[in-house]
Amino acid sequence: MNISDCFPIWNKLNEVQKDRILKSATERTVKKGTVVHNGSADCIGFLLIKSGLLRAYMLSEDGREITLFRLFEMDMCLFSASCMFQDIQFDINIEAEKETEFWIIPADVYKSIMEESIALSNYTNSILSSHFSDVMWLLEQIMWKSMDKRVAEFLLMEVNLEDNMRLEITHEEIAKHLGTAREVITRMLRYFQSEKAIELSRGVVKIIDKKKLQNFAEKGSANKNVRYS
Repeated sequence: MNISDCFPIWNKLNEVQKDRILKSATERTVKKGTVVHNGSADCIGFLLIKSGLLRAYMLSEDGREITLFRLFEMDMCLFSASCMFQDIQFDINIEAEKETEFWIIPADVYKSIMEESIALSNYTNSILSSHFSDVMWLLEQIMWKSMDKRVAEFLLMEVNLEDNMRLEITHEEIAKHLGTAREVITRMLRYFQSEKAIELSRGVVKIIDKKKLQNFAEKGSANKNVRYS
């Protein structure tokens, strides 16, 4: 797979612009857990995902993480070149959730082509709008949904993503995605296990009753004694 196959608006660029991208772009492969971009202190360029999965997250002063959105094959990450966007005043970190291959397009090259190409400018704006929608959806989840619903919904999303009812994920990793403490996640998972919706083992969450988990995601827990924080 070449960069031209992954760049959604490649055919809308002229030959000179395509050549500048091809000559400046570098390809990189990182292992799971690699921090690809470290907030505003890092401006490595625009990332175009060839394969794998990246996670964009924010880090609080006390070290708590929360996932903002994920980046899949053919997605482009703009925040790894945040130095180009003067209006962005918050730090976003990018981490590989799986072994990931991507191209890095230098920020100055991308910016110069964006200033020439209406198609690339519009595409960039659409990506920013999409990420803004992701963040607004997350804010809605935090404000209006109880933790049991969020945990159940997250597990169902992971099942669809991995196409597997056996999820190799720790309580700590789930907590990082949802921006809460590991102990909160442990309580929720143990409750789901007591209700026979899941089975827990070291580093693994196995879904044994998907319908029951979907019910938790929609209606929450009927047990008022379950603590959410």
